[in-house]
Amino acid sequence: MDLLRIADLEPEQLARILSTAAAVKVAPQEVAGRLAGKHVGLFFMKPSTRTRVSAETAAVDLGAHPVVLGQQEVGLGKREAVNDVARVLDRYLDVLALRVFDHADLVAMAQNAEAPVINLLSDEEHPCQALADLQTIAESRPLAGTTLAYIGDGNNVCHSLMVGAAMSGMTVRVATPQGYEPGRQYVDAARAHSEITVTDNPVEAVQGADVVYTDVWASMGQEEEAEARARRFYPFQVNGPLFAMADPEAIFLHCLPAHRGDEVTDEVMDSARSRVYDQAENRMHSFKGLLVYLFE
Repeated sequence: MDLLRIADLEPEQLARILSTAAAVKVAPQEVAGRLAGKHVGLFFMKPSTRTRVSAETAAVDLGAHPVVLGQQEVGLGKREAVNDVARVLDRYLDVLALRVFDHADLVAMAQNAEAPVINLLSDEEHPCQALADLQTIAESRPLAGTTLAYIGDGNNVCHSLMVGAAMSGMTVRVATPQGYEPGRQYVDAARAHSEITVTDNPVEAVQGADVVYTDVWASMGQEEEAEARARRFYPFQVNGPLFAMADPEAIFLHCLPAHRGDEVTDEVMDSARSRVYDQAENRMHSFKGLLVYLFE
């Protein structure tokens, strides 16, 4: 099974992975060595902190051997065709997990490798982040019936989170500036499972919400747009007054890295209801849950 998009999972499979991740977090010794003899390939076309460390640590804790590769040595699509890279690495590795710019590279890898291919981030989705996000929310409240407000850019993180949350029975409200809405196919996919609202009014999205989530306004590869985006997105900053409109028990999430003073203020980021560091830790536990599921 490949995980290129969160919708590659059925709702029951998603719930199973989250349940496994929760169990692994409580009792990591129960799965120690479960993947002994396996080799997990981790390829990074983009720089990474949480994704690399969480995935590499997860593999080691499960007894697998992580093989970390960068674009400098692989030259994916430049020095060597994607198809050839996939067919060669498939001879060595039991899992191919990749962080790329172009989602099409992941599709080509999956089409040419028998080993599971995992999306560690692409321009379209970030499914492993969504797993950690949902695990973190579930630690605070049941997923079904929870209202999630996502404020900011309708980007890859938004796509995976919106669809995964809807598959889990959550109501999702997305607030973006006009022109930065999530892709129509992702909205439609999410609406097949739950109620989805897309608006350009952050107050409408946050009002009474149980979870408030944001991400950077300009992702890697969008640096030249940063100044223009900052002007458009400033009214969507998650600050004290906006967060106060959510439910009094609402939690705050951010996939990190955060640009403090832009998409979120210190007041919210460092508040008692912020769960951003639990969320970052859960990248490791949820990746363990995914790997265990793949080899059950």
